[in-house]
Amino acid sequence: MSDNERTGPAADDELSLPKATVQKLISEMMPGDIVCAKDTRDLLIDCCVEFIHLIASEANEICEKETKKTIAGEHVISALQTLGFEDYVEEVDEVYKEHKKQQKDRDKRSTRLENSGISEEELLRQQELLFEKSRLKFEAQNQ
Repeated sequence: MSDNERTGPAADDELSLPKATVQKLISEMMPGDIVCAKDTRDLLIDCCVEFIHLIASEANEICEKETKKTIAGEHVISALQTLGFEDYVEEVDEVYKEHKKQQKDRDKRSTRLENSGISEEELLRQQELLFEKSRLKFEAQNQ
């Protein structure tokens, strides 16, 4: 059975988006006096899942043509172009670049921590001391 042929409740749970998050996004996009029906929200979720599946499948094909084993952001951008979603490419590319920058920054912080020579236990002990100092200061201010 291929991925496209999955059926049953497990398949539904597997291929969905968080309803509360989607509802929040919808509410933020709609004017205050417009309400979105549950069926409409569910239809939007289905459309989003289908869109993601379409882009992911195309990106996978592009990846395989390049004899790569991991889909990269560039493959997703190529998939958008191939499928006629050129209008999204610029914004997706900007978000992708920002994501890569954040990853680099996160990796630098992680490396700095690893190179500090302080054990995780010692860091946790120091953190607890800082929390205790903060609690004492807060209590002193509120007396």
